Amino acid sequence: MEIKEAKFLKSSVQIGQCPPTDLPEFAFIGRSNVGKSSLINMLTNNKNLAKTSGKPGKTRLINHFIVDDRWYLVDLPGFGYAKVSKKERAKWERNTYLYLEKRENLHMIFLLIDSRIPPQKIDLEFMQWLASKQLPFVLLFTKCDKLKSEKVDDNLKAYVAELRKSWKDIPFALKTSSEDKTGREEILSLISEMI
Repeated sequence: MEIKEAKFLKSSVQIGQCPPTDLPEFAFIGRSNVGKSSLINMLTNNKNLAKTSGKPGKTRLINHFIVDDRWYLVDLPGFGYAKVSKKERAKWERNTYLYLEKRENLHMIFLLIDSRIPPQKIDLEFMQWLASKQLPFVLLFTKCDKLKSEKVDDNLKAYVAELRKSWKDIPFALKTSSEDKTGREEILSLISEMI
């Protein structure tokens, strides 16, 4: 799949404000500062599409982008650390979880994980929640260009080992890099197949 045009459509605080459910939707989520916006910009070949920031918690709303008038790409607020009050963060998370559970045209969730660090409890718990709700998801290991490939592989193996403790089937996973476009073709192929 080659993307010709991707444009920002709207930001929503909650699911009731989201665009009509007339097109397939693909959501991107991960811990704060995992590289979501950079990955979205890389996928769409538009470095200014999603706002990037070095500070955690930049994305606070459900952001819809429309791609080639055929599907929605959704940038969700990051979970975990952000320099906002607990009350504010709890509100984002509640709205995000409701969106993930109730959005009927949601085809796939791409869960981003920082490839540079060992398995994090918050990521593992979120995966368990997705599985408990029977929501389809793919793991995207980000920032793979920042480490030697052997170290990335070691971190991925650590995730698999952690998951094997309680999972029968390990979720599908891809390595990605916003810098060198690793994983771009594979992600877009997955989306194309589902459309």
